[in-house]
Amino acid sequence: MSPPRPADGKPWCLALAGPTAAGKTAAALALADEWPLEIISVDSALVYRGMDIGTAKPSAHERARVPHHLVDIVDPAHSYSAARFAQDADTLVREINGRGRMALLAGGTMLYFKALIDGLHDMPPADAGVRADLEQQARARGWPALHGELARVDPVTAARLAPNDSQRIQRALEVFRVSGRPMSSLHGDGGAPAAASRFASMPMVSLEPRDRAWLHARIEQRFDAMLAHGLLDEVRALRARGDLHADLPSMRCVGYRQAWEALEHGASLAQLRERGIVATRQLAKRQLTWLRSMPARNVVACDDDDALAQVLRLGRQLAGTGP
Repeated sequence: MSPPRPADGKPWCLALAGPTAAGKTAAALALADEWPLEIISVDSALVYRGMDIGTAKPSAHERARVPHHLVDIVDPAHSYSAARFAQDADTLVREINGRGRMALLAGGTMLYFKALIDGLHDMPPADAGVRADLEQQARARGWPALHGELARVDPVTAARLAPNDSQRIQRALEVFRVSGRPMSSLHGDGGAPAAASRFASMPMVSLEPRDRAWLHARIEQRFDAMLAHGLLDEVRALRARGDLHADLPSMRCVGYRQAWEALEHGASLAQLRERGIVATRQLAKRQLTWLRSMPARNVVACDDDDALAQVLRLGRQLAGTGP
């Protein structure tokens, strides 16, 4: 049975969010067994071609079972922005609805969700002089020191960035220095694109653990599986292309950054494992921080034994097809 379409012309869609390793793929496929729907990936790593193992990309079988969108659409040498995601997702929801199917926006890139729901202000363009000055300061003081500076002028953005996330710290400080406004204020209210208002009331199911240790164990298991399935070989092949480097957004994805550095500096497999797991835990912590700033979400404890049943039951309620 298909859920009823909104009578007010709003998008016919449901959001499924959560930190990495929370079980979003299994939940999305369970919802797809319930209704005719198509999945729109809300993941800044899944967009890149040739990056399959370290992104836990849906398998060919899973993608054949349910249509997936915004997967394998960008070469790793290029970038993909939150603003472009919002435009692409808006177009896709319209097309999916036009086929008589519901859209399920599933993933863990919270800035993408925020761009779609709240909209984004126009960001100031890159300023080469400011960037050069920030890079010089980073060489002298280190990126953690600049992260501390960011925490003073834009604590909201700093809270979701790791102290060594040089690319994003640099951009956030650049935005502040050029515009005089914190980047977080440009991701907020007022002046949002008209498309964003279509998704302002989008129902969201959020998978969040009661026990953080449960999520940490899942993260370890998944990273070990990535190593066993050839993450290092995948990154070796990407390095061998010759046109990629460590500062590209694609190569800064969690797992890829640590594997690149391990190959660059000759780190052991044990060191790579430790650094990859720590970085993934930090990512999950930032994702949960973002989610807690979204009061309209509907939380399911992903470490409950009946989490999938809860997702289905809540999905029915939010879509208007069940109690």
